[in-house]
Amino acid sequence: MSDLALTRCFCIVAHIDHGKSTLADRLIDLAGTVDRRQMRDQLLDSMDLERERGITIKASAMRLPYRAADGQTYTFNLIDTPGHVDFSYEVSRALLACEGALLVVDASQGVEAQTIANFHLAQSAGLTILPVINKIDLASADVERCKAEIEEILEIPADHAVPVSAREGTNIPELLEAIVRLLPPPEGDIAAPLKSLIFDSKFDIYRGAVPYVRVFDGALRRGQTISMMSNGKQFEVDEIGVFEPAPRSVDQLEPGDVGYVVANIRTIADTRVGDTVTEAGRPAAAPLPGYQPAKSMVFSGLYPVNSNEYHELREALERLQLNDAALSFEPETSAALGLGFRCGFLGLLHMAIVQERLERESNIDLICTAASVVYHVLTTHGDILEIHNPANLPEPQKVESIEEPIVRAVIMTPADFVGPCMDLAQGRRGELETMEYTTPTRTMLVYRLPLNEILHDFFDSLKSRSRGYATLDYEPAGYQESDLVKTDLMINGEPVDALSSIVHRQSAQGRAIELCRRLKALLPRQQFEIRIQASIGAKIIASARVAPYRKDVTAKCYGGDISRKRKLLERQKEGKKRMKQVGRIEIPQEAFLAVLRTDES
Repeated sequence: MSDLALTRCFCIVAHIDHGKSTLADRLIDLAGTVDRRQMRDQLLDSMDLERERGITIKASAMRLPYRAADGQTYTFNLIDTPGHVDFSYEVSRALLACEGALLVVDASQGVEAQTIANFHLAQSAGLTILPVINKIDLASADVERCKAEIEEILEIPADHAVPVSAREGTNIPELLEAIVRLLPPPEGDIAAPLKSLIFDSKFDIYRGAVPYVRVFDGALRRGQTISMMSNGKQFEVDEIGVFEPAPRSVDQLEPGDVGYVVANIRTIADTRVGDTVTEAGRPAAAPLPGYQPAKSMVFSGLYPVNSNEYHELREALERLQLNDAALSFEPETSAALGLGFRCGFLGLLHMAIVQERLERESNIDLICTAASVVYHVLTTHGDILEIHNPANLPEPQKVESIEEPIVRAVIMTPADFVGPCMDLAQGRRGELETMEYTTPTRTMLVYRLPLNEILHDFFDSLKSRSRGYATLDYEPAGYQESDLVKTDLMINGEPVDALSSIVHRQSAQGRAIELCRRLKALLPRQQFEIRIQASIGAKIIASARVAPYRKDVTAKCYGGDISRKRKLLERQKEGKKRMKQVGRIEIPQEAFLAVLRTDES
């Protein structure tokens, strides 16, 4: 039986690229749990996609032994978390499995937008926060300025902040001693009924659904019959283990331990993230608080290119949802694309990652429609509708008003780029709430922005206008009534519902002209003319034409009566007309992506 006083459960949180995964590597190095030959950079980023993009997508757990200066051997349960705003739900789940958090701040960049967001998440979860100032080996590092920003912006003392270099390994032993000294041990009673929280899970084709748990009370043993408190389903435990970082089987998990459970759980729905696992024969009196369900911010349609793969796509989405609780989906039908699913995501990066994981892990070719947000529509009959898909918006004469989601966006930028950043935000219908100089050279701008405007390459434009220095974080701030209209797109008179979009009336025509221009460049030429038209209701607001391939049928006619030439041209025209009636136009994936991009110039 382990001593709880010798256990520490903590996670690493930070803004993107501030060195969380590299710091985790150094902690693993010092603990010596991984063979030198197997050690590699970003060891806990196990997915190919994470290593290719250089970002953490999934939170990863690991157990580390550490022999402290006092001669005692401590057990560290470490969880490395993502930094991007789209994966903040992964961070919030990791926090509830811990008692402490290492808040990593880049010594050259200082406190960034996502640093503030992750700090507030950790603080609201009741965690003890230990600031870590990383990258002190850089020439531009300024530790004292970072400490001042931590005290001023985050309003926590920075006198115990540990300056380290994760890349060079500088001061890592001092950080480990600070973890032992400053972070609290877990509380729990091994004699109490079993109470453990599912904070993540994955699907194994041989062993079924495998939940990842943090034990708070009691003990989890092999051969034990466990019960899920949300639905009362019972399973016999075949194997339990810990991550070092490879899975290692153990006899039991005790309070404070983080590990996995294999119990022949065949149904994905039986391992809901946030559920409490207890012992069937001696259940806990009440479940753990669990998690708030993730609220999807962005919606898009996913359709298989081959319509026969619809059922495979459903199974792939169910498997992925087990590993990514922020993903939601429901079936939908499109006249242009057939059967598919309307999926909910936390942001555009989350959407791109899900699409890529589905294509790689399940080998399904997908078409992803333009992203949209959830609108609240008040009809003339007094009904309030939630519109996830622009194609479902009622006719303009039946709509009384439309409300769109608003976010509170925090932009951190060097003072030199305040003007371009404000110009961008105001061009996207932003309202400035506050402007604060956190240091003489850094400014924090807080805007109320429509979420729909952030979707369209806002982040890329912000980075380009600030030469890569500005950072963005946002959180939902309710709904607001706006003058919005639905823009429909027709190709040869047939509406393409998957290319419908809801935009502000002022920018509708500009967007429609740009979209028609892009589609004209993207659609392949045919033997017949292609007409592209954008409309609001019955009013055409933009159009373009893709000219047909044309054979010169009058080439052999020279001299003679003009009626011979006319006769040949009329016959060609009739043939093209018949061809247009039966011809089908394949819309490439780039056409759907064209709706996402706006022309900043």
